[in-house]
Amino acid sequence: MARKKQSRGNCAYCGVNLSKSGITKHLSSCDNRIEAIETANPKSVRQGTFYHLQVQDCWNPGFWLHLEMDGNASLKKLDDYLRAIWLECCGHLSEFSIGKWTGNNIAMSRKAGAVFRIGMEIDYVYDFGTSSELSIKVVNAREGKSTTRYPIALMARNDPPEALCVECGKPASWLCIECLYEHEQEGVLCGKHAKNHPHENYGDPMPLLNSPRVGMCGYDGPADPPY
Repeated sequence: MARKKQSRGNCAYCGVNLSKSGITKHLSSCDNRIEAIETANPKSVRQGTFYHLQVQDCWNPGFWLHLEMDGNASLKKLDDYLRAIWLECCGHLSEFSIGKWTGNNIAMSRKAGAVFRIGMEIDYVYDFGTSSELSIKVVNAREGKSTTRYPIALMARNDPPEALCVECGKPASWLCIECLYEHEQEGVLCGKHAKNHPHENYGDPMPLLNSPRVGMCGYDGPADPPY
């Protein structure tokens, strides 16, 4: 059996495109990242412990992020970031926990440095109806200066997953929600076939966005980093 093609993504520091496993190794030795850390201005940025987090969707691990988070920031800051880049649609509740949502909840007010330990995994869920479930792994930590004035820095993210139009097999960039919900079909379409697609009970086809929440609840993006 052929091995499933591994997802790829870009380093935010140097732009190199690597496999999911390769980007994790790359970030520890990226010359541009090392330079950014070494040249951070101590008068204008914070010093402390900074945690390297790998975030991925539990059901579609082709969606992933690498983040660096200030240990002095609260988990609410991480919640806000995940909502902005991937999840927010209707103001649903969310929760961090340890042990696959078995009741070991972690308060949003707790600081990252009081919770995170290298190697640990934390569970996160957004929306307890049509839920999005994420796994957050603490890959590493460093002492030093922040490279940004924000509590979280995006270090890498996945490329948008490949999708082929169900009508012609060309690259798809649109999704028909009616196909997905009512007809149990994939419903991904190229621009040409999205224009005259016959289904409209859920509105026109929506853009395929780089988010694991596409097609769920009222999610419509934008799937951009908040900073």
